Amino acid sequence: MMMNNTGRVTFGVTLLGLLLVCAGAASAQESIPLWPEEKLPNSKGLAIEDSVFNERIYQIKYPEMYTFFPAREETSGAAVLIFPGGGYHHLTYNWAGFQVAKWFNSIGVTAFVVNYRLPNSPDLEQRQVVPLQDAQRAMRIVRANAHDWNIDPEKVGVMGRSAGGHLVSTLGTHQQDVAAFGDSLDSYSYRPNFMIMVSPVISLGKYTHEGSRENLLGANAPQDLIKEYSNQLQVTDWTPPAFLVHAANDEAVPPQNSLQFYHALLVHGVSSSIHIFPQGGHEIGLVGNPGSTQQWTDLCEAWLREMGFTN
Repeated sequence: MMMNNTGRVTFGVTLLGLLLVCAGAASAQESIPLWPEEKLPNSKGLAIEDSVFNERIYQIKYPEMYTFFPAREETSGAAVLIFPGGGYHHLTYNWAGFQVAKWFNSIGVTAFVVNYRLPNSPDLEQRQVVPLQDAQRAMRIVRANAHDWNIDPEKVGVMGRSAGGHLVSTLGTHQQDVAAFGDSLDSYSYRPNFMIMVSPVISLGKYTHEGSRENLLGANAPQDLIKEYSNQLQVTDWTPPAFLVHAANDEAVPPQNSLQFYHALLVHGVSSSIHIFPQGGHEIGLVGNPGSTQQWTDLCEAWLREMGFTN
């Protein structure tokens, strides 16, 4: 898929897209590159190769997103960009991406799975900026094409699990434009209208997932950078409403991450919802969750309806 000079996209399939579809991960209709290959920002220009194994992406040179559209008769006008997790080390694009996108389609929400560049790539000039850079650009592409894709540009949200949840919370709290590119897309807002986070990494200080912090910021990151990306400290009234899900027995990413973020949202008057379930560990998914944890998708669907994003 290539982008024309109006900021809209024309369709095609990238090499990585072919690899993913041929691997049988899902029937994603199209893949959209986020940037022109000849002008990839925040790149040293190294000739690195994509690395995909066991339904995980370990390295990606050119970020892209996959489109999942519900039947036109069933669409609510809402859309969600899904950012897979993987500790900023890899992307679980199928389990935490494609499968979730198909669930969103079942409730009338258009979905986009964003395979963003990983901050541990040797090609990057500034590692900690690149996930947010790609996320802001993806939001702008969706809003630029909202009319053609039957999307209400005021109902475009984001969803992330684990480190993908950290990226979602970064997109919803960091107001600096790091994706300005000098084309027509710069005029579109990158602020999401809502956020959905499952077992999210929020803090990069106390209660953090140390692998996510090191992969994003590097080893021995300075305290000012840790504070900057501890997103419970970055919430303002600009931050959109959030739906948070966590398990009390999550030993990889403690539930204090969600609790601290929710408290910050309350302080700033941002209407949100939080659900801390007794069981589920760090494996909360679409199916197979223990006990009451299985209800999270029904609760999420009800929240989207209650907030006016879906019918």
